[in-house]
Amino acid sequence: MRYAIVESGGKQYKAVEGQAIEVGRLDVEVGKKVELDLVLLVSDGENVSVGTPHIAGAKVSATVVAQDKGPKITVFKYKPKIRYRVKTGHRQHFTRLMIDKIDVKSGAKKAAAAKETAAES
Repeated sequence: MRYAIVESGGKQYKAVEGQAIEVGRLDVEVGKKVELDLVLLVSDGENVSVGTPHIAGAKVSATVVAQDKGPKITVFKYKPKIRYRVKTGHRQHFTRLMIDKIDVKSGAKKAAAAKETAAES
């Protein structure tokens, strides 16, 4: 199973080829392609490449499936002994991405292999 850990909006997400992830709202239309180039880790089942902090040349290609809102969260504030009560709600916006391809350039693979052999010796 090939997967990658990507960073988007200051948060980290596990991206698996062929699966969907929900990230913070991106200003992209539905159906458009997106490239996430802040890749922190890539694994193909047996080899793992870890960036410092990012892997140079690695990117994740995805398609925007939906622009949606999360469930409503109710916030209720009050102060005792005073007639102060405030009830508000909030719905977080998010973007659903379908992961198409996890791509690591050959230079990044060679650097990871060299680092691995250096660590063994």
